[in-house]
Amino acid sequence: MKIGIICASDEEVKPFLSLLEHEKVTYKSMLSFHEGKIHGIDVVTLFCGVCKVNAAIASQILIDTFHCTALINAGTAGGIDNNVQLYDIIVATEITYHDVDEKILTDFHPWLSSPYFQSHEQLLKYAKKTAQKLNFEYEIHFGRMVTGEQFVENKERENIIKMYHPLSVDMETASIAHVCYVNETPFIAIRAITDTLTNPGIPTFEANCQKASQISAQFVNNMLRLIKTTI
Repeated sequence: MKIGIICASDEEVKPFLSLLEHEKVTYKSMLSFHEGKIHGIDVVTLFCGVCKVNAAIASQILIDTFHCTALINAGTAGGIDNNVQLYDIIVATEITYHDVDEKILTDFHPWLSSPYFQSHEQLLKYAKKTAQKLNFEYEIHFGRMVTGEQFVENKERENIIKMYHPLSVDMETASIAHVCYVNETPFIAIRAITDTLTNPGIPTFEANCQKASQISAQFVNNMLRLIKTTI
C-alpha cells in the first residue's frame, strides 16, 4: 500500500512533514512531493494549492508518477451544518460539487449514477474504527462534503444548504474524488473545521487554520497507525 496525502495549503501539510521518516522530495509541475514512511506505510504528501484544478493535477500525479494506491484528502473546511462546531472533524461519506450542474456528472463522462462521489468503503471502515478508538476533544462527523470554487459567504451558504444539506464546504475535495473515481483509486477526505455558520468569514478561517490542520493530521495519523496493523 502506498498512500497519497493531499492538502490544499502549506499550513495544512506541515503536520504531516514532521511525521515523515526517510523523507525524499521530488519537484514536478511546480509542486513538491514529499515521500517517506509514517508508521511504516509508504506515504507521499504535498500541498497542491487552492481550488479544483490544482487539486486534480496533484492527484493525477500521485496516481501516475508515484503509483499511490489510495488518496487521503486532509486539512480544513468550513462548517455548513448547525451541528458542526469549530475544530470538529468531518469524514466524507460522499462528495459533490456545489458549482457544477449535476447533469454534467451523470449525463456525460464519468456517467455517475448520481452526482455524488462515494468514499471508499474500506477507508471509511478504518476511519470509523479510528473515531471509536480516539479519546477526542472534538466531535467527529461522518457525512456529505461539497466543493466549489470560492470561499462561501452567507448568501451562498443558504443556497448550498438548501440544495445539498452538507456538513462542510471546501474548494478541492470533489475534484480529488473525481480523479480517484476515474482512476479506480480508493479515496477519503478528512477535514477539520475552521469556521462555522455562527462564526463565518475569512479572518476566522485564517485564525483557526493552523490548529484545525493539526487536528486533521492527528486523526489521519491515528488512522494510518490502525491501517498498519491490518496489512
